[in-house]
Amino acid sequence: MNILLIGSGGREHAIAWKFNQSLIQHSLFIAPGNSGTAAFGTNISIDQTDFNAIESFVNTEDIDIIFVGPEVPLVAGIVNHFAKHDVFVFGPDEEAAALEGSKEYAKLFMDEYAIPTASYRSFRQDELKQGLSYLEGLQTPIVLKADGLAAGKGVLILDTIDEAKQEFKEMLSGKFGDASTKVVIEEFLDGIEFSVFVVTDGASYKVLPIAKDYKRIGEADTGLNTGGMGAISPVSFVNEQLFKKVEERVIQPTIRGIQERDLNYKGVVFIGLISVDGEPKVIEYNVRLGDPETEVVLPRLNTDLLEIVLAVRDGYLDDIQIEIDPRYATTIMLVSGGYPEAYEKGKLISGIDQVEDSILFHAGAIKKDAQIVTNGGRVIAISSYGATQEEALQKSMQSAQKIDFEGKYYRSDIGFDLV
Repeated sequence: MNILLIGSGGREHAIAWKFNQSLIQHSLFIAPGNSGTAAFGTNISIDQTDFNAIESFVNTEDIDIIFVGPEVPLVAGIVNHFAKHDVFVFGPDEEAAALEGSKEYAKLFMDEYAIPTASYRSFRQDELKQGLSYLEGLQTPIVLKADGLAAGKGVLILDTIDEAKQEFKEMLSGKFGDASTKVVIEEFLDGIEFSVFVVTDGASYKVLPIAKDYKRIGEADTGLNTGGMGAISPVSFVNEQLFKKVEERVIQPTIRGIQERDLNYKGVVFIGLISVDGEPKVIEYNVRLGDPETEVVLPRLNTDLLEIVLAVRDGYLDDIQIEIDPRYATTIMLVSGGYPEAYEKGKLISGIDQVEDSILFHAGAIKKDAQIVTNGGRVIAISSYGATQEEALQKSMQSAQKIDFEGKYYRSDIGFDLV
């Protein structure tokens, strides 16, 4: 069996690492991959949205499964492109991927299936005046979201009406490119966030380990949003009672909506949630594994990931048992200086060979002239196991101190709100 994994981040390194543990015989290719994925397969220099080049490679190497890591190829329609090919693509088609590709589409979906979420309105570029007027009647803080994909950075939380108006104007004027030609204005929800990963074949579903990520660049959740500065699993406050509410009010109606709309969805539904006084509400949908949550979810997944993918493809997902490692897993993300704004690449990374008690998932890192150097904002995810959250975090922190590159930064308070 030949597998092509699309992507180049820490998530894809974690997926490759997990596939490597499978008892099912397979060969793995990663496009384009990074310095970490190369240990588990063959990196291929193909752009993740060049579907014709991917198609040529699929035909040449007789690929059986395409596992899509990032959201961009899914929203761009990679599943549709390969619909008539004899290859299974793990992920939703273009219409279903709009659950992540358009915040407005996701909100309308939630409205239709009575899925709890924040109140909202969306405005286009020619509705600037109406949007400004709507903002005047809101309580602060105010949440502004770019409707389209903005690499995890298109969400702003503003403390004053004047700030919200200014940012609203800038967003509609192209602050986030085409992603913010439409802006969703949302009610601010005060609570604590967590992430639920649901594998589905479009009819049945299985829930993977629950996680919590930390998006803000600064300690105590301050500063700009990033693609994620760390993650923890399990999440202490998600007890049986809260999870039952999530399953009944969110997961089941989501799957029902996928069925009733006849969406082609064979992959992962990532549900970003917030608990408000013990009541779950949906913040967002993603249509793939989240990053850096994947770097704690997959280490706690004892079930063969490739077996799960085959079960989705072949229609026996109901028969799969999801086995979860009882230990805690924590991830601390090392990032480049200046991230999530301007940062430099090509910085030599040292100390990787000194890490013993953690799993290193390379993200923005590549091999150049026999050395590993930085190649992105988020550079390496450091994941560790522990009998307790504190033990796992201590291991990740000690490993973070052993690795070095110019401008290295990481948050030392991951999990601060769960202690």
